[in-house]
Amino acid sequence: MTSESSAPHILSRRIADAVCALPAASDRRLVAIAGPPGAGKSTVTALAQQEIQARGTPTGIISMDGFHYDNAVLSARDLLHRKGAPETFDVAGFCALLGRLFTEDEIAIPEFDRTLDKAIAARSVLSRDQRVILVEGNYLLLNEPGWSDLQDLWALRVFLEVPLETLEARLTARWVEHGFGPEEARARALTNDIKNARLVLERSAPSDIALK
Repeated sequence: MTSESSAPHILSRRIADAVCALPAASDRRLVAIAGPPGAGKSTVTALAQQEIQARGTPTGIISMDGFHYDNAVLSARDLLHRKGAPETFDVAGFCALLGRLFTEDEIAIPEFDRTLDKAIAARSVLSRDQRVILVEGNYLLLNEPGWSDLQDLWALRVFLEVPLETLEARLTARWVEHGFGPEEARARALTNDIKNARLVLERSAPSDIALK
């Protein structure tokens, strides 16, 4: 049985194996690492980046979370309570930035700061030598308007499969870490996060690799 602590390392090596097996290309190769909230995408993606770079391929990371609408925008649209749902992201801006990866050498990208609860513009820069870009996010394979426009961009589609009961426990723990009591944390997880998780599990397009 794979332990919880070792699983991300095993998954990251499997992703690195698949990326390194891709045919050579003159353009950047974009790898989607998708899955529901709480699936461990950020951890696995960071480890995969380290593994791929250790094999000699400079690799960058883009997180879909950098394209969250600001809380002021969400409040004006009465969507703050649904933050993290597909409609709370600037999917058009996200798609446009990914398209630039095929035509520009250096690109500044936004990143989401969980402590500040906001996206920070131009928080990091992808360099010319980074020819593999790992893109992580909940809705990268979602079969919904706007999101489905991303599908032609991926050289490889990876999906992290995690049971709902495991996601509930992880997401509740995440809210506890943010200072909420156990009951309120569980309520927050169930009223928004788990709704989003079900959508990802039920409405995502098939992946090239499904990892558990």
